[in-house]
Amino acid sequence: MQNNTFSTLFVGQNLIKLSAVDSTNNFLKRMVSNSEPLPEGTVIMAENQYAGRGQVESNWHAEPGKNLTFSLLLYPAFLPLTLQFRLNMAVSVAIQHALKAIAGEGLTIKWPNDIYFGSRKLGGILIENIVSAGRIKACIIGIGINVNQQAFEPGLENRAGSIYQILHQDVNLISLLIQICSQIEASYLKLKAGNYNTLREEYLNFLYRFNVKAAYRQNGERIEGKIIDVSDAGILSMETETGVMSYNFKEIEFVNDNQPK
Repeated sequence: MQNNTFSTLFVGQNLIKLSAVDSTNNFLKRMVSNSEPLPEGTVIMAENQYAGRGQVESNWHAEPGKNLTFSLLLYPAFLPLTLQFRLNMAVSVAIQHALKAIAGEGLTIKWPNDIYFGSRKLGGILIENIVSAGRIKACIIGIGINVNQQAFEPGLENRAGSIYQILHQDVNLISLLIQICSQIEASYLKLKAGNYNTLREEYLNFLYRFNVKAAYRQNGERIEGKIIDVSDAGILSMETETGVMSYNFKEIEFVNDNQPK
């Protein structure tokens, strides 16, 4: 379905809205696997995503009709597989800019790519690459953001948050989607033009607990450290009492002493 309300060059120009789907990423992957090519920037948006996924097969729950759950198709052939995390940085920064315009200060990126407000998660990003002959053939970016959800199920109320809880009013989902797509396109074109250092600097500036001493858990053991860098491969560098340590995804857990377990 062609969409003329987007002022972008290509991101969101081909917008497909679904009432319900297991996962917008899965739906888009099935479309990409068909013989007819999809235009770059195609967006799949679902009112109800009943089997949404987060990083490393964790689940993503969102109240139907209240939040943004969508996936975006890109063809970053210019990006070597070893530098794929740069796209993660670009998308995370873009979402920060779009949300900051309506929610103000207090937003951060919790490594690697969760969207936080204070100590609560507002959203997340799941990037899945389709690789052929050692190169990225296509990239499917799944984004979930809690927008107008007013309350969360027991066990999540102290960990999850929404834009509604910040502003105490509803936000138009399509208008927000347009803003996010516009920011993603701008970040993506910066990355494509080779302006990576600016994006990386912004990513670190937005990073949750960057250069702040805090508590973490590694292999069940509590440690204290200070995040000092994130590499092109997404590896987290942390300054600890025993020196600078490096961690991959899921190798270290953030601890919030003010948050009920």
